[in-house]
Amino acid sequence: MSLAFRKAKREDTELVLSFIRGIAEYEKLSGEVIATREVLERSLFDEHRAEVLFALEDGKEVAFALFFHNFSTFVGRAGLYLEDLFVLPEYRGRGIGKALLEELAQIAVERNCGRMEWVCLNWNSPSIAFYRSLGAEPMDEWTLWRLSGDTLLKFGSGKME
Repeated sequence: MSLAFRKAKREDTELVLSFIRGIAEYEKLSGEVIATREVLERSLFDEHRAEVLFALEDGKEVAFALFFHNFSTFVGRAGLYLEDLFVLPEYRGRGIGKALLEELAQIAVERNCGRMEWVCLNWNSPSIAFYRSLGAEPMDEWTLWRLSGDTLLKFGSGKME
């Protein structure tokens, strides 16, 4: 196995979307993917809102990670936030996910990030066990909150009652 990494380019937008659909299917959330090629291309390559790193085995993209920077006021530095990591099913169990996380951790260190964070669905026992084996710690005392869709639009426009 020859494993390499590369950053996504504009011409990879459709491939990025296929990996997003793959993770959504794995997480039983396929119906929630509304991203389009156009939206992704603008967000990733025009606005630079996030970055994508591919893992390649023998030259084929077999995994991806989509990440961006957040900021910790307590640490006083940026962090690396991993939004998605997905390994194609037929390539799992080969250490590709771990290698991809190590590559992201190296990027975080090179960029002087104070943290690297991500979320994981509570039912995803294999991933939870894997993350614990790396020394990652769950932040059980925190609850993720979200405004989205019509609620975000209403609140953001001052029309919330």
